[in-house]
Amino acid sequence: MDVELLRWPTERERRERLRSSGTPRLLLVEGSAEPPTPADLLEDWIRIPADRADVRVRIEGLVQRSQGPIQSEILIDETGALNHGSEKVLLPPMEARILGVLIEQMGHVISRSDLTLAVWPDDPPDRNVLDVHLVRLRRRIREAGLEIRTIRSRGLLLERS
Repeated sequence: MDVELLRWPTERERRERLRSSGTPRLLLVEGSAEPPTPADLLEDWIRIPADRADVRVRIEGLVQRSQGPIQSEILIDETGALNHGSEKVLLPPMEARILGVLIEQMGHVISRSDLTLAVWPDDPPDRNVLDVHLVRLRRRIREAGLEIRTIRSRGLLLERS
């Protein structure tokens, strides 16, 4: 994966687009501009002018992080928080349970009925209850780079956005 070089603060909007797409980026901080706090682990900065060797080391670090397990790990911790890369999203208990099942099936379609039974094995609610939780969960996990897609007539699919 290529690392994009951006001038900071001139290319602020481009930075956000690249962050949203999960593209590694090195911000070249101009003059006396205040460097930003890195938005995630796929971002770093260096003040320019900079030595070529220093820039190369920063780029290599970003490439390694983009290819490492940091990108692939999606976990829900003991507090019910979703951890994906550098993103952490607090989830209500029921949404954490739903997402836990979807993570186990990551990349595979799971039917609504199987998801409902996995989350509520003893007393499954009607379809509307799952739909309400899914609407809220979709909004929350979007910021962590995840998406729950509805696959018509088949079920739901969790994937990276």
